[in-house]
This record gives sequence, structure tokens and C-alpha cells, in this order.
Amino acid sequence: MRRNGQAQIIGTSLPVLDLKAEIERIARSDAKVLVTGESGTGKELVALGIHAASARCDRPFVAVNCAGLPETLLESELFGHVKGSFTGAYRDKQGKLELADQGTVFLDEIGEMTLRMQGLLLRFLETGELQKVGADRAAGVVDVRVIAATNRNLPEMIAQGSFREDLYYRLNVIHLHVPPLRERKEDIPALAEHFLNQFTRQGYPPRTFSQEAMAALLEYPWPGNVRELENVVERLVVTGKSETITPEDLPVEVRTQRSVMIRPKRERRRTVADDLYKRLVEGHESFWTAVYPLYMQREITRSNMRDLVRKGLEEARGNYKIVTRLFNMDSRDYKKFLNFLRKHDCQLPFKEYR
Repeated sequence: MRRNGQAQIIGTSLPVLDLKAEIERIARSDAKVLVTGESGTGKELVALGIHAASARCDRPFVAVNCAGLPETLLESELFGHVKGSFTGAYRDKQGKLELADQGTVFLDEIGEMTLRMQGLLLRFLETGELQKVGADRAAGVVDVRVIAATNRNLPEMIAQGSFREDLYYRLNVIHLHVPPLRERKEDIPALAEHFLNQFTRQGYPPRTFSQEAMAALLEYPWPGNVRELENVVERLVVTGKSETITPEDLPVEVRTQRSVMIRPKRERRRTVADDLYKRLVEGHESFWTAVYPLYMQREITRSNMRDLVRKGLEEARGNYKIVTRLFNMDSRDYKKFLNFLRKHDCQLPFKEYR
């Protein structure tokens, strides 16, 4: 949902989310905003609403997915780079922060930033200065409003050492929580009708929901939230054969929910440590080649390393020697491994896992 669709988005969807008054209040100030909520609840939609209702509405709205790029590319994406600063930098490039000057930058998935990137962002928030990759001095000062979003628990990450407390307080001037769709089911009929009309305007035949189909939509818990509802409606519009949508037209998971009124278990989020652990245990890669370089280059955080060690200790029942074998290290590397963990404050008490 980008800027060329703002009039439609702001005029129709946001009042349905029952956040219009709150958004208009927030838009009157120029303070930083932290938007939280589960994946798919419409956090970017809320950010667009704040931008469109603000004095910056005629200036750019620039979105950046902080989880979609590795640290080095994210730094270039945000701050820009100068020609020759790294392999492939054939020309100077403006960063998203520079492109958003006088407008709004939306930092999605802010909780996925590495600690080094968090430090660079904090400095920018404090000074407004752009330090491009490869430049020996600041390129200038820009004026942007920053709206950040996450589905992570940032206070918990602060306690674990994987998110900076000072950055959290910089971003969390105004906190807006977007509740999951299962907690605001009164919004479902209006949202479903909105998406139905939206896709109809794209050239598909007009359709309506039967009472039974709408009842099924209301009973389904929508683990994917608004994004899942939008996808379901689009499928119904594209594949539907009659003007009226009946329960038989709905996806099987929505149909079957009518008789099973159970709140779904939330799937545990896959972590960096999960991926690294799989590389070591299933891929038989060595800790020294698969993990150590990433940590030393700050591609992963201390928290990621501690989580990986925790998984190893759980499997080895607190025996660090078994962990070294589990992580495909030579038995002679036992002391080297422990010294590394102690030096970087990544060693965990083994007794807790026995």
C-alpha cells in the first residue's frame, strides 16, 4: 500500500480499524511513533494514515523493511553510499532517509536490526546527520519524521541485550498498539466489504457475502490478521462463480472453524539461533566457519550467540564438551571455545541444564 493509493486507504480502511481519531491526534505532532502489533495487523497502513493526516502529507512516505536486508546492505539502503565504497558501488546513491527529507520514513521490523545498526540509527535520530557508507564526513542534515514498527517484544529484547534501551526510548515517544483481528471482530464485515469493493474496481464482477458466509468469517480467528482476510477475499473474487459468496466458496480452514471455536496456538517465531543451530547440527558445519565469523563481523548479536549456546546446552544437558562436539569442533578446541564465550559474555551457567 503505497502513496499512490493513499486517498483510498485513508478514506476507507482506517475508520474501519477504529483508529482514525487516535491517528489524527498523533498526526498533529511531529513526534516519533512506535507501532506494535502482530504480523499482518496493518501497521504500515497506520503509518500511512499518520503521514497522510500530518503536515508532511505532500512530502515522500518512504518504507524500509529492516528485516529484508543484511546489515551491510541495510546501512547503504538507509544512509546511502559513495562511489567506490564497496564492490558494486559504481556510483553515489541516496539513502532512504535522504529521499524522505521533509517527509516520513517508516522503519518496519525495527526489532530485527543488529546492535551496530541500532547505534547508527540512534546517532541519526540525535543529530539528523547523514553519514553515507564510505564517506569521511557527514553529507548534511535531513528532516524526517520516523515511524517504527515491530511485532517483537522490545522490552524483553532489551532485557536479553539484543535491543538498545536508549534507542527504544528515542523511538517510543508515542506508542500505538494495533490489536489482532480476533480481538476486534466487529471490524471484519466492514473490512471484508472494503476488500470486496476494492477488487471489484479492478475489473472483477460484483459479489456479495451471504449471511452464512459472513458468519463463518466472524468465527474464524484470523491468525494472519488483516493481511490474511485481504488474501481470502481476493481469492473469492478471482475464483468465484456466482454473485453471492456462500460458505462452500470459503477456504476449508475458514469453513471448518465454524464448529471449532478454539483460539489457535501462536506458532513460535523462528529465530536466528534456530537457523544457526540447524546449520551446525543438521548441516554438519563447524562453529568456527558458520557462526564465529558472523559474530566477529557483527552480523549476529550477543543475544543470538547466547541463544545458540542455550540450545546446545539444552541438548547436551549442560555439558560444554558435548556442545563442542555438537557444534562440530575438535575436542582440542574445548578451552578455546570456552575462552571465546567468556571473553564475549556468552557463557551460560551449565548447572541450569542438568
